[in-house]
Amino acid sequence: MKKILLTTTGLIALGMAPAIAADLAARPYTKAPPMAVAAYNWSGFYIGANGGWGTSHNCSTNTAVLGIPVAPTSLGCHDADGGTVGGQIGYRWQTGNWVFGIEAQGNWADFNGSNTFAPLSSNHTKIDAFGLFTGQVGYAANNVLFYVKGGAAVTDNRYEGVFAGVVIDRAEETRWGGTVGAGVEYAFAPNWSFGVEYNHLFMGTNNYNFRSVIGGINTRNDDIKQDADLLTARINYKFGSY
Repeated sequence: MKKILLTTTGLIALGMAPAIAADLAARPYTKAPPMAVAAYNWSGFYIGANGGWGTSHNCSTNTAVLGIPVAPTSLGCHDADGGTVGGQIGYRWQTGNWVFGIEAQGNWADFNGSNTFAPLSSNHTKIDAFGLFTGQVGYAANNVLFYVKGGAAVTDNRYEGVFAGVVIDRAEETRWGGTVGAGVEYAFAPNWSFGVEYNHLFMGTNNYNFRSVIGGINTRNDDIKQDADLLTARINYKFGSY
């Protein structure tokens, strides 16, 4: 009985083989559809570090000497340049290809510069820190994000008067202004991204009360106009799914 069943099954298979082959030949060949690749999602909290270079342009106008107002007199302009390093934290949410966000950034800086305004006399500027508090609007092409940003900026400044190489008076102040910028960011791994960003700071004009290093006497008052340009590279880690 087993031999009969095996023989019968073999004959049936042999008989069906030409029909199956003809049916396969008649069907057009189609490749299997490729697996879908999930789009990168920029939504979520992130934290990161940045570093780069900056320059601050400063122009001074003397308005008072020993507390007595005088006719405004230009003391010239100079750039304060140097490196910077810091960190940022923010949150983004994505709808379609559009990405919106808020961010706080704080940096240490070493921007230094000076100009001579009279024989043996010069003004020196140092920015040793700055902060940015901004909103962002961006467009995502999967794992590449292009964005613009804008908001508030703050700089920590020291201004010094130097005579014959010796600091004779100084003024220190934290000043507030505005900023606009733009950047591009590339997500190179799950939750990790690298970017490059440019910012321009509009710090306006402030009046500074200079005091002597010895005795703390009000030596002069200067109006100082300031703006700055920043170029930084950034790396971010985004929490949550990607």
